[in-house]
Amino acid sequence: MAAREIRWLGISGIIAISLWAWLAWASPVAAAPANRSPLTPEALHDRLEHPQLLDGKPAIDLSHSAIDLRTESLRDAFYQQVTNKLQQERLGLDLRESQIQGDLDIARLGLRAPLYGKALSPLLTPTEQEQLGRDRLRLLQLSRLSRSLLLDEGSPLDWQISVFRGPIALEGLQVSGSLRLANTYFLEPVEARGLNVGGSVVGSLSRFSQGARFSGLAANGVQFRNSLFAGEARFDGVKFAGAALFQSSTFERGANFYRSQFQAIANFSKSRWNASADLTQADWQGEVRFDGASFGGSFYAIDSLFHGESSFRNARFAKPLNLRGATILDEADFTSASFATGAYINVSGLDFDSDRAKLIGSPGEIGRVLSVPVLQGNETVLRTLVRNFRRVEQIADANQLDYTQFKLRQKALQQRLTGVNLNAAKPAVLVATGFSPSQAVAIARTRDQQPLRTVAEMLSIEGVDLATYVKVRDRVTADRSSTPIAWGAIALQWLGTSLLILLSRGGTSAALVLGVGLVAITYFALWFWLVDRLRKLRPQPIIPNPIETLWMTSSAGLFFSIGLATIFQASDRPWLTLTSMGLLIGPLPIALLVNLYRRGRYHDLMEVSYFVENGELRQVQLPIARLPIVPRYHFFRDRFLPLLWDRRWAWLNYYDFSSINLLRIGFSDVRMRDEQLPAEISIVVWYQWSLGLVYIGLLLWTLSRTIPGLNLLIYFG
Repeated sequence: MAAREIRWLGISGIIAISLWAWLAWASPVAAAPANRSPLTPEALHDRLEHPQLLDGKPAIDLSHSAIDLRTESLRDAFYQQVTNKLQQERLGLDLRESQIQGDLDIARLGLRAPLYGKALSPLLTPTEQEQLGRDRLRLLQLSRLSRSLLLDEGSPLDWQISVFRGPIALEGLQVSGSLRLANTYFLEPVEARGLNVGGSVVGSLSRFSQGARFSGLAANGVQFRNSLFAGEARFDGVKFAGAALFQSSTFERGANFYRSQFQAIANFSKSRWNASADLTQADWQGEVRFDGASFGGSFYAIDSLFHGESSFRNARFAKPLNLRGATILDEADFTSASFATGAYINVSGLDFDSDRAKLIGSPGEIGRVLSVPVLQGNETVLRTLVRNFRRVEQIADANQLDYTQFKLRQKALQQRLTGVNLNAAKPAVLVATGFSPSQAVAIARTRDQQPLRTVAEMLSIEGVDLATYVKVRDRVTADRSSTPIAWGAIALQWLGTSLLILLSRGGTSAALVLGVGLVAITYFALWFWLVDRLRKLRPQPIIPNPIETLWMTSSAGLFFSIGLATIFQASDRPWLTLTSMGLLIGPLPIALLVNLYRRGRYHDLMEVSYFVENGELRQVQLPIARLPIVPRYHFFRDRFLPLLWDRRWAWLNYYDFSSINLLRIGFSDVRMRDEQLPAEISIVVWYQWSLGLVYIGLLLWTLSRTIPGLNLLIYFG
């Protein structure tokens, strides 16, 4: 009986010890979900011996398991057995829908290799060896430059990399601790959709050769500093509860952060994006840093929300940056950012409050790259940005946006003049424009009920798709009135806007206005000198002497050259600017000059100048409202004497008279006599004086917009 009891106690002890070991491996059993089985040593051994297919390739199947790695002995046993199996065979790792207690270090499961040498060459294909060689050199350089960016200082991985040859599936995996991927070279794709990590994901100095998908990732923090994503990197829908660190990382085939949420700092400084960067609808609640980043593809931040500061200092953009519909609540800094030809920042629909937020960049440069496709719906955006740049004293950028607004207004007016009116065109005309017959009928039926207010409203009509809208939007308009009077009013607005753009860049270029004025003053001065000094050739010639002719023509050539150089430098379309000037000042004076010489001049006072000057004084004058004709009161007439022709400096009087007439500034009170004066000369003088009223208004308006505080001086001076 005693022997039987002893045997029973021995068997019970063995069972108790086995049960304790099993509980230690898979604890807590009660916490494991019903669909996750605890991974016992026996179960691990069985799964290691019977790999399953993962995407058509053999892999160690540890899916739907509850694994406890908190105990050191169990953790070491797990890594040792799995690593031995992976070293013997080229297998993947399947951890889908599993739950891991403690930290998971994927880097420990790969094949260790130094950053130099050919220890792994027999195990890799020639292509993989070539890729590994390039990565080794890159990682070695990075490690030497900045060891502080590695996983842990003094870590044994400092001068080694880990090579993982098979695919990895981490979809739905839950890790209570941290997930470590650092210093690892992944030859196959990494699938980690729905990965949930209680700690942080550490993947610095890793290389994902076939892409990595971390869609829906939830982690306390993410570190992928100096990592290389050779395939597509997907982080869409990720919730970054902690810092997201991607400094100096490279995204070869694009990266997707669609609808991701960054609750702390997001650091992408010195990162490289060789394809498109999709950050659409991302929520940046903390600081955002793209300092020194390089974007080879388009950058999409459509409908994104920037709560904190965002910095793009020294960033380089090869293609457009799209901020359409984005919201900026704090400072956005583009200082020293460079944009390639054709690159710009699309701020259409940007929600930007200049009283709370601030957008800054390199003065004189940032305003040139801000762009909106159409004026309609973006008037508030442009006004807010203009107010922002004026508040930060970047006047050149504010003026550039004003100029952009003028060009968009001109484009809209031109489209209303030449486009097909959706509210009035016949269905046949709509079909010829690009609509299908059914779409034309639907538009006609809709406008009969209620006229369209904007072109974009056609998208609400059944049957009109986005492709049709994109095809015809620049050729149609939605005016409610199509009468000749309305068309004429629009034409006048377009003409005035076009002239403002060509002659002053919409009131934003004082240099262009002054260049236009210098050319006009020189042209009229030359005209007045010619008709005043070249009277007749026979019987007694009245012509200028050769010295005076040389001085006048030389000075006119010099002033014309300065004015033209200024126009070509300041105007976007200098030839159109000169054409518009020619139409304004050319035809009438030339026609009158031809008529004057054709009919000849036979009147009294033929040998006296047509222009007189006030002989009482010489001083700088600003005769804003003075008329160009001599007064009739005889006491005033006594003060005015004809211009002297026998002085070498006499030719300067014609410049003086022309500048007074147009610019309203001069040194002598030169006027036109009212006796024995050909009508052609009188018409040209009054014509220039009338143009001068418009010109001085344009000049003062432009100066008030380009020089801070000058508008107050003009208003209260």
